[in-house]
Amino acid sequence: MPATLKTQVGIVGAGPAGLLLSHLLHRAGIDSIVVESRDRDYIEHRVRAGVLEQGTVDLLVESGVGERLQREGLTHHGIELRFGGRGHRIDFTELTGRSIVVYGQQEVVKDLIRARIKADGKILFNVTDVTLHDLASNAPRLHFVQNGERTEIACDIIAGCDGFHGVYRQSVPSGVLSMFERVYPFAWLGILAKAPPTHEELIYAYHERGFALYSMRSPEITRLYVQVTPDEDIVSWPDDKIWRELHTRLETNDGWKLIEGPVLEKSITGMRSFVTEPMQYGRLYLAGDAAHIVPPTGAKGMNLAVADVRTLARALRTFFTTGRDEALAAYSATCLQRIWRAEHFSWWMTSMLHRFPSDDAFGHRLQRSQLDYVVGSRSASTSLAENYVGLPFADA
Repeated sequence: MPATLKTQVGIVGAGPAGLLLSHLLHRAGIDSIVVESRDRDYIEHRVRAGVLEQGTVDLLVESGVGERLQREGLTHHGIELRFGGRGHRIDFTELTGRSIVVYGQQEVVKDLIRARIKADGKILFNVTDVTLHDLASNAPRLHFVQNGERTEIACDIIAGCDGFHGVYRQSVPSGVLSMFERVYPFAWLGILAKAPPTHEELIYAYHERGFALYSMRSPEITRLYVQVTPDEDIVSWPDDKIWRELHTRLETNDGWKLIEGPVLEKSITGMRSFVTEPMQYGRLYLAGDAAHIVPPTGAKGMNLAVADVRTLARALRTFFTTGRDEALAAYSATCLQRIWRAEHFSWWMTSMLHRFPSDDAFGHRLQRSQLDYVVGSRSASTSLAENYVGLPFADA
């Protein structure tokens, strides 16, 4: 017989979604256990996007895990769109009164893990063979193996926060969930470089050779991307070739030059849009990448995960304190309104800024016309800005 643990909420996945959910539940007096297949060092150091919406920053600060974020995060009041050899700034603060903060996802994870450990929270790393059982009942169970021992967690609720390949795929009956997906015909080759910032804000570049993005992680580290084919072999991209391509795609006619530095890391990431509907089945609730993926052009991935768990934590607080489950029943519908808005914005940014293999000269002219309109119209600039900084939460 497996060893048995008991908790109110079993959480699969110790990424930002799972950890933040556990943290918010703790603040509401609700017990949880997080299980994670990787070790702590791995999840604290895997490099992910780091653009935080205003609402994400506010929630982290209000929940007590924003001290280092406020100290080390880089506040940005706009972004720049570059095309035709010129830069065009979109001023978020002037257009919306809001801003963004650049602070790596791995740093958010570190802050949340420290907060959970300080509060004696239960995070079980290096687990294998996770399976979910009795999801349609009032007493779902979570099984896993750790250190060779099979363990069961008996709980009231299970939260699936373990990403696109999460265990829910094998646990929910066929036909219950609908999957909506679009795979893009390109990828991003990203590098992390030890180089001081060349520019104080993110730069999104549309170029005849393909998209490029300039961003930063700290005053010493820059993060850069170039559009490549999805089957690109990273071996064929030595550092000097990457820098040449970045110079070509990012530099402008006024003499602006990109500062180079030693490449610390490089990788290739495919691009897709994905949504699961509904985001719940029985006593299982999905959050973050388990339920949706957006192309990174719109900087929405982690922000959507934060919005999901904010909604779920509030619904669970109501459920456990009053026994009422209306908010839990509405969880998926509530989240999906924001998710589809973010999916559209991310698709729009991606379509406007990338070169598609199927496009002809007509398609390229349409992209330039769209870019000219966005930077030339206050209304169009405001629409981009308010979506980028993040729409207010529904109950705000």
